[in-house]
Amino acid sequence: MQFDCGFAKDKNWFRYRAAAIIIENECVLFAGNSKEDYLYSIGGGVHMGETSREAVIREVYEETGVHYEVDRLAVIHENFFNENTGSLRGLDCHEIAFYYVMKPRGTIVLNSNSYTQGVREEMHWVPIKDLGKYKAFPVFLKNYLMNPTNSIVHIVTDERNMEQ
Repeated sequence: MQFDCGFAKDKNWFRYRAAAIIIENECVLFAGNSKEDYLYSIGGGVHMGETSREAVIREVYEETGVHYEVDRLAVIHENFFNENTGSLRGLDCHEIAFYYVMKPRGTIVLNSNSYTQGVREEMHWVPIKDLGKYKAFPVFLKNYLMNPTNSIVHIVTDERNMEQ
């Protein structure tokens, strides 16, 4: 059994995460499920003893059913937030995520059979130009995709105590 790099203590929750930026035909891939009212990036917790690069390859395959290759590390994201729903409700959350741009495959066809929190995840190809019309996390992704760079970017967001 593999364990994610993260912990919960008192009213605090921390996770080390690896996530993917997958772009095909000017659309970016997000996941969603029936328990949440928002879309979220493809990825998940890094396992103990696993690199973030290994984790993103594993997570992308688990969620999409497709083997994607890493192009490059794009963003290191420090994210502070309070969760109002789900298993993290009432917790002060801190997440560090490494976002990798994946190499395009030239097709949007996926073979997803992913579940989270006991419900099926649905994959959504969102046109980058329309991303602002969606409730999607991370919030920095819209600006990042509209102004791409080949440099590694460090982004800190703090959404604690903000209305959602």
